[in-house]
Amino acid sequence: MTDIEFNSFSCSEHSLKYLDQCIASGNTGGNGIFGKKCERYLRDGLYINSKVLLTTSCTHSLEMSSVLMNFKQDDEVIVPSYTFVSTALAFVMHGAKPVFADVREDTLNIDETKISSLITKNTRAIVVVHYAGVACEMDEILKIANKHDLVVIEDNAHGLFGKYKNKPLGAIGHLSTLSFHETKNISCGEGGALIVNDLSYYERSMIVREKGTNRQKFLQGEIDKYSWVDKGSSYVMSDVLAAILYGQLIDSYEIQKKRAEIWRYYFESLSSWADSLGVKLPFVPKHCEQAYHMFYLLLPAERDRARFIEHMNKNNIKVTTHYVPLHQSVMGREIITDNAFELSVTDNIASRVVRLPLYYSLSNDQIEKIVTCVQVFK
Repeated sequence: MTDIEFNSFSCSEHSLKYLDQCIASGNTGGNGIFGKKCERYLRDGLYINSKVLLTTSCTHSLEMSSVLMNFKQDDEVIVPSYTFVSTALAFVMHGAKPVFADVREDTLNIDETKISSLITKNTRAIVVVHYAGVACEMDEILKIANKHDLVVIEDNAHGLFGKYKNKPLGAIGHLSTLSFHETKNISCGEGGALIVNDLSYYERSMIVREKGTNRQKFLQGEIDKYSWVDKGSSYVMSDVLAAILYGQLIDSYEIQKKRAEIWRYYFESLSSWADSLGVKLPFVPKHCEQAYHMFYLLLPAERDRARFIEHMNKNNIKVTTHYVPLHQSVMGREIITDNAFELSVTDNIASRVVRLPLYYSLSNDQIEKIVTCVQVFK
């Protein structure tokens, strides 16, 4: 019997066509035709008042944000502990200390009511993660940030096409990042973007992306040669990857439509089953439009999750857990803060989360098999 994989990348005809065009052109480096097309698509469709810079990964976009912050010794950044390592690593790499925050029980996003108690004289920024593509409570977070003169950075790896009170996720913080990793809704294998909403960061962000050089001014004809002027690294996405990405963006309406259909079918089909067993399904507040990035279950206890995963594996369906909380990690314990052992919600939900397959190429038969298999678990 064929396995149903947890994730599978689908390369569309558009992506293959643009990839062929890119290779045939002989211009495969960064800042090429397809990179510009992707940036224009994202800017015109979502980030109208912002600047969009394609990067090699969401991790590198976060690192760019970190470089732009000019951290000094003892500077702190508040991040949720329940997130991927990049959310904290990018800032540790450039001298800041992460302060781990707990998450909400309903959306699994950073708990905005816990942020103020974590702010010290050394706090420079608040990093939010829109978990599963459902928005954090951005109005309250921005209010806190404004009160303490802090920068807000959106790690929007899950949230492309999601909205908070009709505003696109990624357009709210001073800086925001996107991911085009193979597990994301829109993908080119590996890739990302930095969204610059506070335009005071824009000119330097182009330098940081170009290995700390003013090459962009050279390309625009503003100077006759370029040189090393600042910190930076090789963060520009290859046009080969941008060509694949542009095809995905062109097909994004159909991709999102299919993912929404799968998500809703899971939710409608599994609600009664979940209620009967005390399993929690994803929660989306009414003022949020989710990105349909993920469908997860919160089993009653860790032992139930282990039994559930074993049950699904026996039926050749790959499901998976999610993050090891950062404060529980080896590196996290080296930089642990006094509050780290008080992250009770994070500790609890991390031991119970399990994710179902959700991707464009899932067939109706596969989706039905997944649902039926879940429903017989007791």
